[in-house]
Amino acid sequence: MAFDISSLAGVLSLSALAALIGVAIAVVILIIAALYVYTSLAWMTIAKKLKYKNAWLAWIPFANVSMILQLGKFHWAWVFLALFPILGWIALIVLILISYWRIFEKRKFPGWLGLIPLAACIPKLGMLAGIAFLIVLGFVAWKK
Repeated sequence: MAFDISSLAGVLSLSALAALIGVAIAVVILIIAALYVYTSLAWMTIAKKLKYKNAWLAWIPFANVSMILQLGKFHWAWVFLALFPILGWIALIVLILISYWRIFEKRKFPGWLGLIPLAACIPKLGMLAGIAFLIVLGFVAWKK
């Protein structure tokens, strides 16, 4: 069997591509994990400052939404709207946005800052809106 340099180059390029994809996936997973930790810490801090007794719920993916609803003076059971596609999701998003408004006002920040996630619906503003909301969330959580 003869050694063919072109087949070796093909195998190496496939290996390099696989490695590059693996690195990209690892980076995305790390970014998602960092965002999860940041938002969970921020919401836990906000809940503690608003004297919510179960602030640790900020770390549980479905329970953190019920915590946000409770901080916004809604009943926790509204979180089950997530089980109803489209209309339930829209209603839950509206309740969450109202909760953000109320929570931000309790923390002495302008309530309209809670509407920043709505800007994610505007093309080319989605990522900027997400970053802006993370910054606002940090101010609401950790500013005196």
